[in-house]
Amino acid sequence: MPAQSLDSVDLEILSALQEDGRMTNVDLAARVGLTAPPCLRRVRGLEQAGVIRGYHARLDPAALGYGITVYAMVSLKSQAEHELRAFEEHVAGLPDVRECHMLNGEIDFILKIVAPDLQSFQRFLTSELTTAPNVASVKTSLTIRTSKDSPGVPIAGAAPSFDRD
Repeated sequence: MPAQSLDSVDLEILSALQEDGRMTNVDLAARVGLTAPPCLRRVRGLEQAGVIRGYHARLDPAALGYGITVYAMVSLKSQAEHELRAFEEHVAGLPDVRECHMLNGEIDFILKIVAPDLQSFQRFLTSELTTAPNVASVKTSLTIRTSKDSPGVPIAGAAPSFDRD
């Protein structure tokens, strides 16, 4: 569903669900000014169109023993499509890699990696990442502090949550 085909009610629904994916349909309907049945139809339509890709709980990595987050910039020896796909498939099988993005420029991929501690990350780096086929180099940066962590995307046209009281 292209963004231009989303109306203001769809945007309100998306904004509300992105803020609180556990919201009941009744609460969501009241928030966007609909009754429950048409609200649910809109949500199901947004899911079927792939605009809503899923729902999940945001977890605290440190509370689960993942004390560090590292960003790894990976350069490959070859950028042939089959080599890129092979690297992506390798990374898909590594649970510590939480995000993988192909980039334009000097760096081919940036990875977000979580680990319990620096020693664990070092083992991961030397046994899983630098040894992957076609990897030319890996540069890493350890996060010191996170000042913003906003999941999702900004929803243009949706009223900010502080305007809803």
